[in-house]
Amino acid sequence: MSAKPSVYEFIDHTADLGIIVRGPDAKGLFSNAAMAVTELMVTGKLGQKRTIKSIFLEAEDYPDLMVRWLGEIVYLFIGDKLIMDSIEIKALNPTRIQAALSMADYDPKRHRVLREIKAVTYHGISVGRTNDEWEARVIFDI
Repeated sequence: MSAKPSVYEFIDHTADLGIIVRGPDAKGLFSNAAMAVTELMVTGKLGQKRTIKSIFLEAEDYPDLMVRWLGEIVYLFIGDKLIMDSIEIKALNPTRIQAALSMADYDPKRHRVLREIKAVTYHGISVGRTNDEWEARVIFDI
């Protein structure tokens, strides 16, 4: 449950929380973004039991796909009490993502909620290639 610290950073944004996430390619970017949002929400050692969740999402473009993707990660934590542990992105293009997520059950004795993310916003969203890597800017309503 740990993205490399260099693949995302916090950005200042009034009353919300923003991050800039980086990856070597689009798949790496979407993986790092999912790990980053998980680390923003919860901390603690995961138990041994895992559930695999298959995810398939469609969108208009990469920015819309990123909002929907991260919204799904947030929903799985808030709605289903599942913490993402690892990701296998099986297919990705500007309008679709198909992935298998390894999920662990949230346990209040083992985990601590760091912050409640209410929504992933479209405000200021950007996703794209910058020189030799991919980068996304995402704002969360907390």
